[in-house]
Amino acid sequence: MELKRKANNLLFATGCLLMLVGLGAFAAFRQANRPVGEVSVSISNEFNNFFISEREVTSLLTRHGQDQLEGANPADINLKELEGRLKAHSFVKDAQVYRDLAGNLHADVRQNRPIARLVHADSRQDSYLDAEGHKLPLSPLFTARVVPVSRLGGQPLSANFFQDSAGTRYLEFLRYIDEKPFWRAQVAEVFVGPSGRISFTQQVGDQRVEFGFPENISEKFAKLMVFYRQIPPVLGWDTYHRVNVEFKDQIICE
Repeated sequence: MELKRKANNLLFATGCLLMLVGLGAFAAFRQANRPVGEVSVSISNEFNNFFISEREVTSLLTRHGQDQLEGANPADINLKELEGRLKAHSFVKDAQVYRDLAGNLHADVRQNRPIARLVHADSRQDSYLDAEGHKLPLSPLFTARVVPVSRLGGQPLSANFFQDSAGTRYLEFLRYIDEKPFWRAQVAEVFVGPSGRISFTQQVGDQRVEFGFPENISEKFAKLMVFYRQIPPVLGWDTYHRVNVEFKDQIICE
């Protein structure tokens, strides 16, 4: 009797499993053949950037209105191709396009974002730089509050400058500023001298900071923080016009 009861339980469990598999296959078949319902666009905005709008995403998905997605046959929709259209946009870092069980089409977009602005004498030629050292165009939708960067004398830096082994050190310097809220707010404008040494102006304080080459970055910013905490509270912000943190274990003020 015990063996027969176990066999019946096994048969019942197997039947339930087969039924669930069948229902799942039926639901998948219905979902796969259901016409596309609504098109839903979601844009992640964790850094308060607004470089691409829902309308622009929809326009990319529909080839500026030429393709009708709502009500379309799923067989005519290539999700990977739609993702490719979105990823081709300069300010799209990643995109996923998929359908839900109700047949609706979802486009989830993660924005690319700049960490610096490469400054030209003609501001119309300015461009942004992202965290990977790639050039991003300016946007008519939004202006990012990022640090401006140029060569001393006003000459522009190209995005290619940040791509080789030497240039990546300067990119690391800009990433450090971008990742630290205090320095992101304090550093006003960055300059790269003919020799490659970095200097920058500040939002608070008239001193130009001479940083030197982009090495020992965190240590140099730590020394600058020592200056902020110990010198201006005692002597005032206008006592010195130059602060040099280039050399090891030294802060030079003039």
